[in-house]
Amino acid sequence: MRVLGIIPARGGSKGVPRKNIKMLDGLPLLAYSIQAAKESKLITHFVVASEDDEILTIAKSFISPVFKRIESNSLDDSPVTDVVKEVINDINDNYDLVLLLQPTAPIRTGHDIDNVISLFKNDDSLNNVVSVVELQDIHPARMYTLNNSNQMFSLEKENETKRRQDLAKVYLRNGSIYAVKTSFFLKTGLLMGASKKAYIMPESHWLNIDTERDFLLAEGMIKMWKNGKL
Repeated sequence: MRVLGIIPARGGSKGVPRKNIKMLDGLPLLAYSIQAAKESKLITHFVVASEDDEILTIAKSFISPVFKRIESNSLDDSPVTDVVKEVINDINDNYDLVLLLQPTAPIRTGHDIDNVISLFKNDDSLNNVVSVVELQDIHPARMYTLNNSNQMFSLEKENETKRRQDLAKVYLRNGSIYAVKTSFFLKTGLLMGASKKAYIMPESHWLNIDTERDFLLAEGMIKMWKNGKL
């Protein structure tokens, strides 16, 4: 099975300026995704895809292949699927599987990546795999919508007063790994179809960096992860 990994790292970011190359415990953020891709034994080839020359230079310094993406696929509202299409079409090689490794979800290993790829190896009917974490206290039974008077309406009224232990397990995409068969993606344009399989990661590996507050939390989490305490 030939597998292409794509690390999308555009230069613009409103929440955290220059987010993808902001230093996190001594390394630029995107370096964690590069390291995981290089640790993988089953990825055939991977690239850091960016329109930004500084980002591409930093990626090269970590011995990463790079792909210069077009400016129109690097705007705030540019769908990541357009980047995936651009890379696939430009590289013009036959890959069975495409993996999206977002720099903003840095807690993953090459072992995680290989576990996801192995799911496809073991099930030829599989089109999609998405990494998720099981949530504990954050549960739809604890969530509400509000009207204009701030009156609360439970998302799961029948479960609103249940103990956490009695609630059905729920899972959240943690943004770490999206995997899709290339043939399915080229046919549908989707990274996630209606039928998909979960790759379950520990809740402690849920880290998505979009704000300065996230970066503050990430500093502590990355140190713990590196020391095997997460």
